[in-house]
Amino acid sequence: MTEFNRRSLLAGMGAAALPLAAQAQTAMTAAVYPGGWDEALANVLAPALRARHNVSVAFDPLFAVDQIAKARAARGTPPFDVFVLDPGPRVSGIDFSLFESFDPTRLPSRGVLPDGYADAQGAAVAAQVVGIAYNPTKVPKPTGWRDLFQPQFASKLGLTGFGTTFGTISLIEMAKALGGSEANMDPLFTELRRIKPSVAAVAQPAAMPGLFQQGQIDLMYTNTYTVTLLRSRGVPIAFAVPETGAAAFVTTMHIAKGSRNIAAAYQYIDSMISTPVQTALAAAPYFFVPVNKDVTPGEDVPMRSISEINRFVTHDWSVINPLRAGWISRFNREMAG
Repeated sequence: MTEFNRRSLLAGMGAAALPLAAQAQTAMTAAVYPGGWDEALANVLAPALRARHNVSVAFDPLFAVDQIAKARAARGTPPFDVFVLDPGPRVSGIDFSLFESFDPTRLPSRGVLPDGYADAQGAAVAAQVVGIAYNPTKVPKPTGWRDLFQPQFASKLGLTGFGTTFGTISLIEMAKALGGSEANMDPLFTELRRIKPSVAAVAQPAAMPGLFQQGQIDLMYTNTYTVTLLRSRGVPIAFAVPETGAAAFVTTMHIAKGSRNIAAAYQYIDSMISTPVQTALAAAPYFFVPVNKDVTPGEDVPMRSISEINRFVTHDWSVINPLRAGWISRFNREMAG
């Protein structure tokens, strides 16, 4: 975060922070995605929360499915106060009753969110747009998901499985392009087995950006956040919107059932959606896609406002969730071995 942005962010909050100086600081914990989110929220959200509300936050870096698993294993003693989740794990959290009932009226900034982006479960805090990333100096621009199975593309492709939301929805879109559906992955696995001997890499999701940066792969399915971040580091990379459309989803925050810091948790989520924080997160070096209606996404994001998200491809997680574990096992068995 630039010093200018830091000063701008805190200047607007300084007046509110002054009366808090004599108050005892509240400490809370929040789950955060590793690999960029943790750094961004530590550098932007944490100082804003401290300045506005005299609340400190400790972060627990965990992918969404791991947050759900950790909370379930805790058996009623929440390991953190706030979840951050993509749509599939959000549905799981609801099904397992892991969230406190959420009152959107406790978010002073709720007016910056589109209708329906804060409900009885939690609030949206960011969006993600998913498509195909490619190295324009090494491969032509792919037109759609089927292209990835052609020899000239498959030999440059990095494959990853269903462990992340972006991986799951990308593979679903491939299945659909091959004649399958959200409930039928057989056409996808048939083609994956066929190209497996020629693909550049099969690896965990977190390894993909590094493989691309090192030139070991020149194609991958990912989100605009990863593309913009790599480009800012000088990596030749471009984002291709498939002919069937890019996929999009929102990431949400939820208060853990049994949290002892509910007031601070609301302040944390409210700070996250506030205009100063969303503006800072949308800028370099973080490149988040804002859900705040008053903040414009970065130039690499194929939307100019969160209101445009309805024209992107979405998915039915009530169908996906019961099948996803089987897909993960099948991918690991057939592709990672």
